[in-house]
Amino acid sequence: MLILILAESALEPIPREIWSHPAIRSFSKRRGKPPKNLVLDRSYHHFAMRNLLNAEKRGRPDIVHFCLLEALGSPLSKEGLLRTYVHTIDDHVIYVEPETRLPKNFNRFIGLIEDLLEHGRVPPAGKPLLYIEEKSLPKLIDDLKPTYTVIFERSGIPKTLEETASKLAREERPAVIVGGFPHGEFNEATLKLADEVICVDPEALEAWTIVSRIIYEYERTIGLPKKRLERVGRGTV
Repeated sequence: MLILILAESALEPIPREIWSHPAIRSFSKRRGKPPKNLVLDRSYHHFAMRNLLNAEKRGRPDIVHFCLLEALGSPLSKEGLLRTYVHTIDDHVIYVEPETRLPKNFNRFIGLIEDLLEHGRVPPAGKPLLYIEEKSLPKLIDDLKPTYTVIFERSGIPKTLEETASKLAREERPAVIVGGFPHGEFNEATLKLADEVICVDPEALEAWTIVSRIIYEYERTIGLPKKRLERVGRGTV
């Protein structure tokens, strides 16, 4: 089983310090919701965000959306061999059940996240497919107890995804951490959580590219594509 963590992700409610900004007040009125239940999005809140701390890393919920679609739609997830978590830049963790099917439409995804922020879980009754807790990344790692943790970061040791997947596949509970933010670098405290920090390309790759490629390489290393195709021949799919 592979553990995937999107870390320091640019997904958060609109922070209190900009609630009074005209752009936020207008957006809140238009949406009919208080700012605390709305998702910060640079597409709408660029001018209001200019003075926020680490502004360059914030307000990109689309990154989490793309990454989750890639992860949850993978054969690895369909086989129950992937566990996915979203750690946010404001130190919350979203737990994602493997059977979750997220909306492909971005606006519907934002509506789902806004429900999650308001109620703490989705759906609000019955077994939750998503739920959120206030939790730091070190605490999440401590809870999950991975046997080996890899962070993908351009400052890391050059290594191919194939080599990385081969190492992960030999571990009982491997974890990979991918940055869920558009610009900047991981905090030093985050980097210290890794057993290995790896650079897989000389250029900065989009988070969803890393997610899809490491999942595929892991699937290939454990022989999952062949195993699934063998079921077709046996008529067990």
